[in-house]
Amino acid sequence: MSDSLLTHLNPQQAEAVTLPARHALVLAGAGSGKTRVLTTRIAWLLQQGVVSPAGILAVTFTNKAAREMLSRVEAMLPVNARGMWIGTFHGLCNRLLRAHHRDAGLDRLFQILDVADQLAAIKRLLKTLNIDDEKFPPRDLQYFINAHKEAGLRPHAVEALDEYTRRRAELYQEYENQCQRESVVDFAELLLRSFELLQRNEPIRRHYQQRFRYILVDEFQDTNVLQYRWLKLLATNGEEGGAALFCVGDDDQSIYRFRGAEIGNMRDFEREFRVQDVIRLEQNYRSHGNILDAANAIIRNNGNRLGKNLWTDRGEGEPIRVFEAYSDSDEARWIVEEIQSLFCDGVSRGDIALLYRANAQSRVLEHQLFSAGVPYRVHGGLRFFERQEIKHALAYLRLLANPGDDTAFMRVVNFPTRGIGARTQETLQDTARQRNESLYAAVPHLSGKSAISLARFVSLIETMRRETETLPLPELVEHVLDLSGLRTHYQTEREGQDRLENLDELVRAAENFCAESRASSEVLAQPHALLADFLSHASLEAGDHQAGAQEEAVQLMTVHAAKGLEFDIVFLCGLEEGLFPHSNSLHESAAGLEEERRLMYVAVTRARERLYLSCAQSRLLHGQTHYHPQSRFLGEIPEELLKPLSPLVPRVARSSGFRIGQNVRHPTFGYGVIVAAEGGGNDAKLRINFGDAGVKWLLLSMAKLEAV
Repeated sequence: MSDSLLTHLNPQQAEAVTLPARHALVLAGAGSGKTRVLTTRIAWLLQQGVVSPAGILAVTFTNKAAREMLSRVEAMLPVNARGMWIGTFHGLCNRLLRAHHRDAGLDRLFQILDVADQLAAIKRLLKTLNIDDEKFPPRDLQYFINAHKEAGLRPHAVEALDEYTRRRAELYQEYENQCQRESVVDFAELLLRSFELLQRNEPIRRHYQQRFRYILVDEFQDTNVLQYRWLKLLATNGEEGGAALFCVGDDDQSIYRFRGAEIGNMRDFEREFRVQDVIRLEQNYRSHGNILDAANAIIRNNGNRLGKNLWTDRGEGEPIRVFEAYSDSDEARWIVEEIQSLFCDGVSRGDIALLYRANAQSRVLEHQLFSAGVPYRVHGGLRFFERQEIKHALAYLRLLANPGDDTAFMRVVNFPTRGIGARTQETLQDTARQRNESLYAAVPHLSGKSAISLARFVSLIETMRRETETLPLPELVEHVLDLSGLRTHYQTEREGQDRLENLDELVRAAENFCAESRASSEVLAQPHALLADFLSHASLEAGDHQAGAQEEAVQLMTVHAAKGLEFDIVFLCGLEEGLFPHSNSLHESAAGLEEERRLMYVAVTRARERLYLSCAQSRLLHGQTHYHPQSRFLGEIPEELLKPLSPLVPRVARSSGFRIGQNVRHPTFGYGVIVAAEGGGNDAKLRINFGDAGVKWLLLSMAKLEAV
């Protein structure tokens, strides 16, 4: 029977599966059969009789992965895998706390707050304490609380270097008191409370240390500090040696530092547990050789790696196609044309994925797909016009176009928060119903304190309408974003950068709409009339061409959302410095850039058969046109692996020392950026934007340019 379990494993996989009872680290490269190794390891341990189902603890990061692990084990052996503890960190901690609720200081029927419930609880706390939620934004406080819990810190242990931090620590304590009174726990509390239970209660800790003889951990590179400490508590038992930790992960795919993932846990585990067995799974069963060679070449530039090199016996496959466009719109148009060509060759829509670094990039891609009638699905997120911040912005714009739009009114009357509570809104709705008027029209007929805030809101909308009457549509949108307070609101959110980028992209959408509109000059001269057309366009794009659940569709997603997935054909767009790698990482230490490179490695290894890489010479970001150089990651791929597709404007050869997007200084015109080039050798000419000095064509051999 054991031979049948090992039949379909390669030598390295079989070595990992049949390891004796000691700590081991399995470095599982992308597409190397990680899940097969984990599940076969469990089945092999059970089949060999070295442990009972109750003696196995397996930890993964998603409920889907846990279910898959259970079903695979049950398919391999006639055993009831339900007796094993297999689940997510949160799920296993919940199970532990339910069994020992009294020792953990919890009610037997304690309830769990999801992320939305936790935020609502924090808002309710601030209101009860009469705390200004502009000074202490609820989402920011939520992040503060969870980050400290995940670091294992209770309120009294928070280091308060200033008054603001001290006050937030006090609110953290008030939040804990409220949760204890109401017998609820949030996700971070599940892990922290479980850790504290094991740490402080020796009998319970020893019970589980002796029970679990084998602990298997999936996606070990994604563990945070507290999760690793939790594992160490269960594995440490000096008298009997503790459980054997079998940790499977890939340091080259550690891309969740912003969520608290600590890549250093892998090296700490190897050192602290004196790991003798470090097994590398390097044979890839997913991608062709050229794709893997590119991934290896890119990730090799990171330092402090545990080290591995992916290979395959599937052959080299096709070269990696690289395309450079004039602009991001041209890039999106080319991608869609290439996709349509693939359809003609018989490729299924569901086998194609479009990957991008930032959510805001999807808007221009969605627009081109919509225009071409190509069904698509945004994976792991909403389509552009369905995102919260965009719907809020559109609601303000809809009120400018039509004050009688009650749905838009209700969406933003108290967003951002302006003290118009549910009771006031109900009173307004009753008044409007009695008078058979819109909510907007009913506001002047309210009296008392509740009417003051509503009147201010109406006054705000009227001010917007008055101040935007003569503005071009893009400037109108920009003005509304500022005056409404939406930009300020999202600036206060800890993770609001994506939302701000999406708001900038909405301005870009308005610019594109004007450029592509066939409206008459009379309509273009009437911004509010053009606004109505733009809003109709947004509604149509939000409502059409999003594929149904069962319909085959092109997949759109960020690279983060693509981790764990694979596709026959992958388009990776926006490969420019400042976008990928993201500008935020370039301002950090080397760790930030190395995480971006790992993200690039993940993106490349999503492709099975064919990979397209694209960039644009100019890209409109945050309302401004930028001329960023090509991503350094493109330059890290050996040229023999690439198939350049004719760019619209060739870049100056690297031997000349200059490239599109590069900053330069001219002795007369000052500082500028290269935006175009033509010719070569002594005849090479550069088009340079010198800002106030204008845009000029200069002969490279005569220009006396200095690279900045």
